[in-house]
Amino acid sequence: MDLGIAGRKAIVCASSRGLGRGCAMALAEAGCDLVVNGRNADTLGKTVDDIRSRFNVRVDPVVADVSTPEGQKALFAACPAPDILVNNNGGPPRRHFTELDREAILGGVIQNMVTPIELIAAVIGGMADRGFGRIVNITSGSVVAPIQGLDLSSGARAGLTAFLAGVCREYADRNVTINNILPGKMDTDRHRSGVRARAAKTNRSQEEVLAEALKDIPAHRLGTPEEFGQLCAFLSSRYAGYITGRNFLVDGGLFPGAF
Repeated sequence: MDLGIAGRKAIVCASSRGLGRGCAMALAEAGCDLVVNGRNADTLGKTVDDIRSRFNVRVDPVVADVSTPEGQKALFAACPAPDILVNNNGGPPRRHFTELDREAILGGVIQNMVTPIELIAAVIGGMADRGFGRIVNITSGSVVAPIQGLDLSSGARAGLTAFLAGVCREYADRNVTINNILPGKMDTDRHRSGVRARAAKTNRSQEEVLAEALKDIPAHRLGTPEEFGQLCAFLSSRYAGYITGRNFLVDGGLFPGAF
């Protein structure tokens, strides 16, 4: 399907691996020129090489932490006027909330709420002036179904969701949309590291721990970055102009809700 965004310029944050990489791949397949980003130059370089070998699009790598002013400046130096912005960032590690001090709480809020708001504020005016803009935020299924130990991540991402619920409606009449994709259990490095840690903590094999997790998912499997990325590409397409302020769960049916 031609998504109608070939030649559009996209910034995809934290896209050297995992779900961000899946989004970058899908947007490249749709014909978008990309700025991809990560903090590890080698990992980011491999992603750039992979995209260039598969798709005839421009790819500019930016090695930076998007939560810093310097990192954001580098992104916009590479792409001053993006048509598409995909917000993604690592979340705070699993920790009981009583173990969090003020510094840790503020750091988590900066990562998962303040940073995407700053990036959106920097690009949304230009998008509105040009009459096209697609903003997709990768948040978490924990926004609607909190996960013990991820309270800081859940709270910061829920705060972002609420903050943008009004913002998105202010720009809808200028063909600028803001939507959120909420991943559940996905086949990413982060999930695999969690499986390894739980296996070591409980003295079980990784296969046992993973099988236990899959039992609770109606699809009986993990989601893939590839299918996640395709949803991101559609929400970035010309056909998604009437969709804004929505949260899209990608969790294999894990959340047992009708709405």
